This record gives sequence, structure tokens and C-alpha cells, in this order.
Amino acid sequence: MTFLIETIIACAVFTMFVFLIARDPIKSIFNYPPAIIERCDQLGLVDAGNKPGGVGFYVKKVGAMILFGVLLGLLVRYVNGCLTFWSGALTAYALWVVVNWFDALVLDCLWFCHDKRFVIPGTEDMTAAYHDYLFHIRGAVIGMILGIPAALVAGLIVVL
Repeated sequence: MTFLIETIIACAVFTMFVFLIARDPIKSIFNYPPAIIERCDQLGLVDAGNKPGGVGFYVKKVGAMILFGVLLGLLVRYVNGCLTFWSGALTAYALWVVVNWFDALVLDCLWFCHDKRFVIPGTEDMTAAYHDYLFHIRGAVIGMILGIPAALVAGLIVVL
């Protein structure tokens, strides 16, 4: 029951962050399908300083993954009562996977693909790109892989 409540709360918090970002969709342009990014770049809307790649970009990503791992570790240790590395890592990974697929299926495929708030001015004619469900599913598979290091960090936090 604890895990179910955690996943509901985690999905709600994640949804709140997405809702806040939806106010200015260009800020999350690098989460959009490539065709939309390319069009926005042609329109001069893309800030070159935010483009993926480079040392700074990956340092931020690794830092975020470690931070999520620490937070998940504390959560599964003190809320779920996990006491071993593997129980902590696996519980954290399960929580990650639930939120990851909620994001892909509900937030991306149902909400993002159909809500006009996410359509960036100048890309209104790109309906097919906005409805690229496979892009979001591939992203979820990548998200599952990215969850592994975070879960391993969570396992370490549990045993420390």
C-alpha cells in the first residue's frame, strides 16, 4: 500500500512540474521531437546555450541523476523501510519506472500530444510531429536505462 501511495504522490508531483513548464514550452524544447526542435531552431527560438552536449550538459545530467538517487534512497529507506542495498535499489527502480511510464503514456502521449498549450508558435502546422507517440515510447525506454544508476545510488544510500 505504501508503494501505491508513493507512486500516486510522485506522479502528481511530476505532473505539477510539467504543468508549470507548460506555461513556456520553449524552455523544454529539447524534450520535443527532433522535427519541432529543428523548426524552432530555424525560427531562432532555440537558445544555443541550452543545447544537449558538452561537458556542462552532462555534468548537470549526472548531478541530477545522483540527486534523484539520493532522494529515492532516503525515501525507500525511511518510508518503505528498505534495509539492504538490493531492496533499496529495486524499490527505487520500481518507483522510477512507474513515474517514467506515467510520464510517457499519460503526460506525453495523452496530454502533450493533444494539448495546444504545448504547441510552440510557428510550429502549428506540425501536427504529425506533435503526435509522434513512438518518440515518447523510445524516451521511456531510455528513461528506464537512466533509472539504473539512480537506483544503484539509492541502494548505496540505504546501506549508508
